[in-house]
Amino acid sequence: AMKFQGIIPPVITPYDDNLNVDYDAFAELVEHLVDAEVDSIIVGGTTGEYFTQSVSERMELIEVARDVIRGRKPLIVGVGAIRTEDCVLFATEARLKGADGILVSSPFYACPTEEENAQHALKINEAANLPIILYNYPGRTGAMMGTDFLDTISRYENFSAIKESSGDINQLHTLACDYPNLTLLCGADDQALEFFAWGAEGWVCGAGTALPEEHRALYETCIVQNDIQTGRKIMSAMLPYLEFLEQGGKFIQSVKFTCKMSGLPAGRMRPPLQELSESEQDELSSIVHLLKDEIRSILENKSNDPITEAA
Repeated sequence: AMKFQGIIPPVITPYDDNLNVDYDAFAELVEHLVDAEVDSIIVGGTTGEYFTQSVSERMELIEVARDVIRGRKPLIVGVGAIRTEDCVLFATEARLKGADGILVSSPFYACPTEEENAQHALKINEAANLPIILYNYPGRTGAMMGTDFLDTISRYENFSAIKESSGDINQLHTLACDYPNLTLLCGADDQALEFFAWGAEGWVCGAGTALPEEHRALYETCIVQNDIQTGRKIMSAMLPYLEFLEQGGKFIQSVKFTCKMSGLPAGRMRPPLQELSESEQDELSSIVHLLKDEIRSILENKSNDPITEAA
């Protein structure tokens, strides 16, 4: 099965002033991520605002991404929907359009039991027969992928990784200790250091489109170099930003605004979501400038430190 690891951003979807998908801008964002040397790219993630998109828009975005990536990075397609039939449709199309894997969440609003949720995931697996990243985000879906769910799906080898976004540290411990068959991916951005301390092998980072280098710095420091001490400094520099995102109630808006700060074409928000206010923009802007300065200086000091090499 495919190994999911490293920095795996869900690409944002830019909308033009008439709120149509701007496919050229989207292609530019995908190319930007390939250039930033992320490890895989997700299309149709929550940060991509799939929940505001028509079926045909979602299909088109998969194709545009595939044509831009041209096999240079693995393409993972989010198949999130409420009805199992819709998820099966997206999963089938993902396979036909050449995706390398799919992202499977719980059907939101339906609140299935763990057994029902497992059957939902198994039907999607049957349709796609691709490597799967599970996506546990009960704050958005109302359903928890707990041990009953995990025990059922674990018998099928396509279930290869889990993006854990519950925010529950006990769930992190359970996954790290009891489910070694599932590659652990950080999905709670403001707990990234805790995930890496527990051996998470990757980070599905919502703000990855906006700040791929900074996310990579934390991942490489903690996982590749096994330097949790420096990792703690980088995480401390990132925390105000990640907490603004996770706890500010405007996650996607904040990511898009950060993209604009980097000169990337992020475009508008589709309703029901609306733009950041002026004061939110000012606050976020100063947080981002500080974060970049702090991380730059941490990495410079680290590279000037001869003792690091001896370790």
